[in-house]
Amino acid sequence: MNENESESNTTYKVVNYSNNSGKGNKNKSSFSKSVLVPFFSGVVGATLVIGTVFGVPEIKNKIMNTTTVLTSSNNSNASSNTVSSLSQISLTNYSDTAISVANKVRPSIVGITVEYSVNSIFYSGSTSATASGSGIIISEDGYILTNNHIINSSSSSSNSLYYSVSEASKVTVYLYNDETPYEAKIVGTDEQTDLAVIKIEKTGLTAAELGDSDSVQVGEFSMAIGNPLGMESTVTCGIVSAVNREVTDSDGKKYVLIQTDAAINSGNSGGALVNSEGKVIGINTLKLSGTGIEGMGFAIPINSTIDIYEQLIQYNKVKRPYIGITGIDLDEATAKRNNLVIGVYVKDIETFSAAEKAGVKIGDVIIEADGQKITTMDELNTIKNNHKIGDEMTLKVNRNGKEETIKIILGEQ
Repeated sequence: MNENESESNTTYKVVNYSNNSGKGNKNKSSFSKSVLVPFFSGVVGATLVIGTVFGVPEIKNKIMNTTTVLTSSNNSNASSNTVSSLSQISLTNYSDTAISVANKVRPSIVGITVEYSVNSIFYSGSTSATASGSGIIISEDGYILTNNHIINSSSSSSNSLYYSVSEASKVTVYLYNDETPYEAKIVGTDEQTDLAVIKIEKTGLTAAELGDSDSVQVGEFSMAIGNPLGMESTVTCGIVSAVNREVTDSDGKKYVLIQTDAAINSGNSGGALVNSEGKVIGINTLKLSGTGIEGMGFAIPINSTIDIYEQLIQYNKVKRPYIGITGIDLDEATAKRNNLVIGVYVKDIETFSAAEKAGVKIGDVIIEADGQKITTMDELNTIKNNHKIGDEMTLKVNRNGKEETIKIILGEQ
């Protein structure tokens, strides 16, 4: 029996399976041939086609709207092709997220223009200079958070040998979709955290919604919003590149910041870094620039700013605990060269300070604070800043080769 005969017998059996046989069924047989045979043949054909379609990945994927990727898997034993199915990725959701975030946050971001008086050794009298930056509305009645270096442009760089820059003489704020300039007053500035608060006399503003910077994760969506190069309400997108990144600025100040690859340029300072919910997670403040450097911007975590701006609004300054010493870091080489121990050498003590009242002396080397070994002023200040004014702090000092424990009641800076 050949292949065709097998198919014919199979078809015949299928057709007759549904019909009676016998002499008196001529009409029924005719009906079966003209109607039932084509019908069941169609059913069988459709079944075969569907089975074939879903058995072939390329056809199935077109019908099911998926993409087939052919990859080659090579190892030391054999080479084989592996077919895997991946769902198509649409950029629509990403685009919609960026649009909704921008629409939500832009009304809360302002442009800031600052005028300064500059004195130089190269000419008599003073001249004016301007700078620009960004700010974030933190209350509907006009309080705005920004960077201190925008409002107070005093420089500690080498150029300051030739000129001096005063604190801002005039601060002007520009609101989103509002060409009216609003003059702002400086509420308070804090050089240590590079934060400042200014205020305009206007109500009904859209305050930014603050997020939780402690929960920020590497890789999550981030958008920087500000006024780079004076171009108001510019948005740039990226991801969070790192958290708790320690960065030292050009003036030697150290910060713990959020790193992002969202483009940040001159004028972005003081603007917002926001997440996919349109909540502010940071204040854009620094970027790295130079040959071979791309996409390295930094923002002050928003959680660390709350206590600062609340104090600036309430007291016009930040109240901090204070020891009252000037210290020098002693590394191993410096300590050995001067017959001292590793720690913080007390170079000077302020009159009536907490250190003086407690009995700290010039020449002491502070080696521990609250039971923790220290080698730098930064470490000492970190421990101190965990206290409040009036708290007791314990120092261990090396004085003339002998260790002493000193209790200090922290004063106000």
